[in-house]
Amino acid sequence: MPILGETFPNFFVKTTFGDMHLHDFFKDSWGVFFSHPADFTPVCTTELARVVQLMDEFTKRNCKVIALSCDSKESHLNWEKDIKMYAGKDGPFPYPIIADENRDIAVELQMIDPDEKDSKGLPLAARAVFIIDPNKKMRLSILYPATTGRNFDEILRVLDSLQLCDKHKIATPVDWKSGEEVMIQPTVPDEESKQMFPSITCVALPSGRKYIRKTTIVNKL
Repeated sequence: MPILGETFPNFFVKTTFGDMHLHDFFKDSWGVFFSHPADFTPVCTTELARVVQLMDEFTKRNCKVIALSCDSKESHLNWEKDIKMYAGKDGPFPYPIIADENRDIAVELQMIDPDEKDSKGLPLAARAVFIIDPNKKMRLSILYPATTGRNFDEILRVLDSLQLCDKHKIATPVDWKSGEEVMIQPTVPDEESKQMFPSITCVALPSGRKYIRKTTIVNKL
């Protein structure tokens, strides 16, 4: 499994959009790769449906989405009908689903939940999320147990943070949302920060150290 900053594997995958290499699918976009234990399961259906509803938000962020589930391509294509109905959306399914029947990718990326098993007694694939940047570097990795559905609003929030921090020498604080104050990185000297940011608020702390410097940056999607 790659670690943060490493190149995400360029898997050759069979998907509902045809066979492809992952890097060819992402091209120059950001990417979100997320996995699922199985088709026609309740939590997975709600998750894929939520991503269908959020596709415009991912597109605004120049981000492509691809899912993985440990079933066949044919099963995925049938499952899509349920997902679209649950999402309340018509038309073509907006993103590909990878077929990983033999769990080869799930095993290689260490996306296995040993505590949850399928009807055959095999460990289920966990709910992994990977964010890949346009240089194909992995920028985020989250692994949920099979029983816990993800919050895709959080994935969008992280995307906003990553993209904004790539443009400016800032970091985003706890519970930050797009449009709220950000923090100037401690490595930026005060004089340089004054040239880079028009308005800076320095928080007075008992230690007397001025390391919490806040500013506002508009994130234009």
